[in-house]
Formats: sequence, C-alpha cells, structure tokens
Amino acid sequence: MIDWTFLVRMARRDIRASWRQIMVYAGAISLGVAALVAISSFRGDVTAALHRESRALLGADVEMWGRNPYGDSVLAILDSVRAGGGDVSFVTSFASMAYAPRTGFTRLVEVRAVDGGFPFYGAISTEPEGRWHALAEAPRVLVDPSVLIYLDAAVGDTMRLGDAAFVIDGSVTQAPGQMGIRAAIGPRVYISAAYLEATNLMRFGSLARYTAMLKLEDAANAERFVRLNGPALDAARIGYATASEREQDLRSWFDTLTRFLGLLGLTALLLGGLATGSAVHVFVRRKLTTVAILRCIGARQHTVFGIYLLQAALMGVSGAVLGVSLGLLVQRMLPSVLADFLPLAVTPSIQLGPIVSGLGIGTWIAVVFALLPLLEIREVAPLQALRHSVDPPRRRYDWMTIGAHGLILATVTGLSMSQAPRVDAGLAFAGAIVITTIALWATARTLRGTVRRFFPHRAPYVMRQGLANLYRPQNQTMPVILAVGFGIFLLGTLHIVQRNILDQLAFETGGDQPNLVVFDIQPDQVDGVRSIVTAASTAPPSITPIVPARLAQINGRSIAEIVDDSSEPMPQRWALRREYRNTYRDTLVDSEELLEGAWWDAAPPADLPRISIEEEVAADLRVGLGDRIAWDVQGVLIETVITSVRRVDWARFELNFFVVFEPGVLESAPMTFVALAQVPPGTAVATTQRDIVRRYANVATIDVSTIQATLRRLLRSVSVAIQFMALFSIACGIVVLLGAVATTRLQRLRESVLLKTLGARIPQVRSILAVEYIALGLLASVSGTALAVVGGWGAVTLLFELPFRLPTAAVAGWIVAGTVATTLVGLVGNRGLVRRPPLAILRAITE
Repeated sequence: MIDWTFLVRMARRDIRASWRQIMVYAGAISLGVAALVAISSFRGDVTAALHRESRALLGADVEMWGRNPYGDSVLAILDSVRAGGGDVSFVTSFASMAYAPRTGFTRLVEVRAVDGGFPFYGAISTEPEGRWHALAEAPRVLVDPSVLIYLDAAVGDTMRLGDAAFVIDGSVTQAPGQMGIRAAIGPRVYISAAYLEATNLMRFGSLARYTAMLKLEDAANAERFVRLNGPALDAARIGYATASEREQDLRSWFDTLTRFLGLLGLTALLLGGLATGSAVHVFVRRKLTTVAILRCIGARQHTVFGIYLLQAALMGVSGAVLGVSLGLLVQRMLPSVLADFLPLAVTPSIQLGPIVSGLGIGTWIAVVFALLPLLEIREVAPLQALRHSVDPPRRRYDWMTIGAHGLILATVTGLSMSQAPRVDAGLAFAGAIVITTIALWATARTLRGTVRRFFPHRAPYVMRQGLANLYRPQNQTMPVILAVGFGIFLLGTLHIVQRNILDQLAFETGGDQPNLVVFDIQPDQVDGVRSIVTAASTAPPSITPIVPARLAQINGRSIAEIVDDSSEPMPQRWALRREYRNTYRDTLVDSEELLEGAWWDAAPPADLPRISIEEEVAADLRVGLGDRIAWDVQGVLIETVITSVRRVDWARFELNFFVVFEPGVLESAPMTFVALAQVPPGTAVATTQRDIVRRYANVATIDVSTIQATLRRLLRSVSVAIQFMALFSIACGIVVLLGAVATTRLQRLRESVLLKTLGARIPQVRSILAVEYIALGLLASVSGTALAVVGGWGAVTLLFELPFRLPTAAVAGWIVAGTVATTLVGLVGNRGLVRRPPLAILRAITE
C-alpha cells in the first residue's frame, strides 16, 4: 500500500532543492500550453461571433447570384418574396478601372452597384458617418480607404467610372462580409444602381456578378425557401446560400486556419515534453544515490517511482497553470494578428473548455514524457548506495518500457489528430514529428559515438576537452540537438515554402515577359488599343479572342439529364455549370504540353469542329479523346469533338484556357479580346493605363507588378500569423537549451574546479565551453536545416505542386544563426562558472 503522506513529503523536499531547474522545464511546457489555449479560445471566440452575427455578415437572409441577368423564372421567385412581405435588394458587381482626373492615377477596382435597402441586417459604416443612405441622391461614390491611397485622391474629388463622373463622398470602413484580403485584391467602389447605365460599362463579355439579397418575412423560413426554390434556381444556373450556410462556410474556413496554427502550438508543447523527459533523465542520474539510500531504508520500488513521478506531474501542473495564464494574454493579441482574415469584430472571452484542456494536456505531456527515464529507477539496487560509480543500473526493455514508448506515440498521434483539420492531416503531422525526432535523436547518438571513436587525439587541448564533453556522463548533447534542430526545422520549412510560393508569383518584367494585361476589349476597339499599347511597348502586343460559352450536351446527353442521372458517377458539378471562356488559335503556347491526341496540323479531319481540352477539366467532366461536347454560344448550338488533351502550366504568365477551338469555328461568334504587352515598368505603364482609360472607358488594365505586390502582401499576412505561432516553438527551444545548461550546472561546477585546480586559465575554460557549444550548435543547425529542406521540398512539390527552388543563402544563414545562438546561450548560461575561485565553488557544491 502506498504511503501518500510520505510520498508527498519526499517529493516536496526534493523539489525544494531543485526548484530552479524544475521551473525552467515547466516554462517549456507552459509555452506549448499557452499556444494551444490561445488558439482554442480564439477559435471559440470566432465561432461565437459568427453565430451571433451570421445574418449581419451576409446582410440578408438569403443570397442569390449568377453571371447573367435574371430570367423570368427567377424574377417570379423574387416577386413571390415581395408578395409574402419580404424585401429584395440587387447588387451588380464587376471589375473596372477607376480614374482620378485631378491626379491622373488609375486603379482596377470592384464596382458594386446597389439597388434597394441592402444591407437588411447589420450596418455599413462610412467616414464621414451616415453617407451610405445618401448614395442614391446624386452621382456619388463610396470607396474602400485603400482606393484613396492608390489614386492619391481625397473626399470631394471626382472619380470617373466608364463614361460617368462621380463625386467621392466618403470611404466605407465596414461592410457585411468585408475582409482585408478581398479588399487588397480588388478594393470596392459603391455606386447607386440608378447610375450604372450612365457608366456604359455593362457591355458584351463583361464579367459581371448579379446578386439578389433577400429579406424574408420570417427569417426562420430561409431553409424552407431554399428547399422549395432550389430546383428552379439550379435549372436557371443561379447559386444561392442562406445566412446559416454562409456562417458554416466561414466557420469551417476559420476552423481549418486555427487548427493549422494549433498544430504549430502542439509542436511547442511536444518540444516541451521532450525537454521534460531530458530533464528527468539527467535528474534521475543525479539522484541515483538518493534512490539507493531510500531503498536501503525500506522504500519500495513503486514508492520511489511515485516520488519522482509526482515531481514530474507537479512540473506539468506548474507549467500548465503558467501556460494557461500566458495563453489568455495571447488570445487577446490574435484578433489583431489575424485582422486581414476577420470579417467581423471578435471579442476575447474566458472559456472553461480550453483552460481545462490546457491544464490536462500540459500535465499529461509532462508525465508521459517523464515515464521512460523514470523507469530506470526500477534498476537501482540498495547496494548501489555504496557502489554507484562501479555498478551502474542496467537498462532493460520489458513490457513497461515498450508500453511507455507506445503511450508516447499514442499521445503524439492523438493530440495531432485532435488539433488537425482532418484525420489524414493529423496522422501526417504526427508522422512528421516522429520522423524528425528520430532523425535528430539518431544525429545526436551518431555524434557522440563518432566523437568517441574518432577522437582527435592530436588536436589542441582546448578542442579535445570541448569535444570530450559531448559524450561525458550527464552530457547535454541530446536535448540541445533536439531543441535547436526542431526550431530550425520548423522555421526553415515555413520559410522555404513561403519563398517558393513567392517565386512563383513573382512574374518577371524583364526580358520578353509581358507585364501589362488589357481586357474587356470590344471588337471595334482592338485597333485603337493595339496602337496605344504598341506605342509604349518594346514588342508587339499579343491579342487573343475570348468567346463565352456554356455546356449544352456531352455525347448527346443534356446537362440536366446528366445531373439527374444517379446510376453512374457524375462529372463535377462546377465543370458542368460554369461559363467557359474559350478561344481559338492554330498553335500551342509555351505553357502548354500535348498529352494525348494531335494538334490541328497533325490530326486527321473530323466531321465536327475539333477542340483541345485541359487534362483536369477533362477528368472532372469524365471525357476524353473522341467524346463530343455541344456548346451554347449565345444561343447558338455548336457541337465539337475532342481530338487532344493538354497539360497547362497555370503558374506561367500566359493566356491559358480550359478549351481551345480550331480556327474557322468561332470567328463569327460574339467575343471580346484580351491583350498582353511588355511595357517598360514605372511611368510608362501608368501612362499607358491612363491613355487607354481616357479613350476606352470600358477597357480594364492590370499592371502585373500590382498583382505581384498584392499577392506578396497577402502571403506575408499569412506568414505573420504562422510565424507568430512558430515563435512559441522557437522560444520553447531556447527554454530547453537554457534548461539543459541549468540541469548540468552542478557537473560544470565540478569540472571548473578540476580544470582550474590543474592550472587552467579562465580563457581556456571559456574556450572549452565554446568548442562544445559550437559543435552542438553546428550539428543541430545542419540537422535541422537538412530536415527543413526535405520538409520544404515535400510541401512545395507534393502539396502545392510547384517546382522546388532551394534558397541557398537562407540555408547558410540558418546554420550560422543556429550555431551562434547555441554558443551564446551556452556561454551566457555558464558565465558565472569561469570567474569563481575553486574554493568558493567547492563550498557551493557542499552546501
């Protein structure tokens, strides 16, 4: 029977003598707990805010949208809403160029022409206040604040949209569903629908989105409305969503984001667990004599085991309590860190669930990772109180040891799956953690064995002594390599992925690469646009026709028939319902590769017009060579046959299309044109955009450098959020490193006494420490960097399916930085040892 009073009393006394080391490793646990508590609490805050503001986020009970003006069947549904006591508001959205005559600047914007009482829920905040309801009183415009910056304009200035002039009446600071990311890609400009026709922008081929916002007499009937009218809306190719569905979509998106960030916090927590195990291992080694004495006076194995297991649990509880407190502070910082991704205000609140979970997980991690080193206590015999230096305990691998390993693996897997957005992602993350740990552990073991076997006996004394420290009793090789290697692996992988994505988004503007896109060109405007662009460009522009069309039949079966047929696998719905923007040409472009079939000049003649289809769309439509597709081209049915399948490199800056027709088929169809041109960057691009907008107000232009800057800014916003959580792992690694130094401080005190007694000078002692930490830091950094390269390569090539490029300068920087940081932390942690006289150190040890 366990004497709990004796067990608690002994554990308390032992903690009193080593509370500093325990608090250091409790700090490692606390950082991981803080990350998990902060993320879990923030997830709960977002969920509560979304549920509370679901209708205000949408601004209505139901949203309907399509790419064409509504037909009679859809208008009849809207009339029935009004007849039932509801209300309808229309919003027409499209891309256009905004031009400020006073400054001469232009900017591609998203125009939103609003008609009706939108928003029905929530409010649109403006600066100056109250300008939204005055929008329809005159030709006025309200803009996102960024538009004023882009155009160097101010409230009261004139802005031209197409052929109409508007007065900038203010800026919109908050609107339903508005997110920082969307505003960065296409800043919004709001006008009244009464002035839309005056802009003369809604021409053939314009990419407009026609949205109807519905307020029902009874908001609870939204789901019933969708059930009753869904088939008719599907037939008319109209999308729809209720406020609750929009809430669910946003909740799912934020849940995925926060769970991914939670995995980074879990990494810090597991690193803290490894630190705990390492600390207990060294701690047990130092307490072997104490354990043997306890056995001599009659303490049973399970009693002694319980004393130190209780200490590990108290370490976990202390770290968890500290982590919960820190996590609640971090929770209040996350809304500002993730501001670009939040469409609504999130109010931090204290939630019991994440707090209890953090306390439990922190304590459990400390106990589980302490089990393996604590099992060594079973091997300590009473006689070892006298013979500990001669007869060390033997390690054995029995069912308890195997069970402890299995428990650690199950804990890592279970926590990974609980934090990951999907089960497979959790398993993959757990596998990566295990592989990384094994690789770093093997590296540390190999280092110790290699140095011992191939010791440089002819090296200078300082180097020999420093390298010997790597395999001496109570060495810190394992915890240092795990801590530093894990930190570099995590940040290195994130940096490699970020750099490779940015490299793909960085379109080159030099050489023969185009940097200006001109679209929505009408047939009678092609010559004029070509003359303007040619005057400024360094090479003739490439002008390509675009013909919008929809699928009508596949192999003689209508799209409605295919959708209703459940007897066989159905093609992807998006591929059946979308509007395709096709082209025709006689050659392949550089971004295309022919996979099956032959191009027009090598393909045999066919009874039907020939088309080439992109491989992924072909797979989604479940079609291939020889299959027939009928297209609805502005009411005209054109039947075609697939004679080739292409692979398209969408990352390359080319005019890429899902479907390409052979020449001689679409030339008489209604079409618009898009042009790519290479214009000297800077003033020439801005001047060309201004000249095109002045002459053809409906034509839109994009400076590729603007897209590049926007995407870089968005990716950096994501990176800031990820790196914010990754810093917990880095901080945890530093704590582990400090803990390793603190845990072996007594051993260092003894070594310092011996070295200085034998005549070693202070610079020599300091140099010995420097050699040891340089070796540790160098190997840990190289190992972590190698793992980061492998992890980054896997993420870039397998997850993002992009070509991999190694940032060699950054790789070298990580190795140098990791080595320097390890050396500095080690020297600072031992700074008090080298200057103290041997007698003072002996007194400190005996005390």
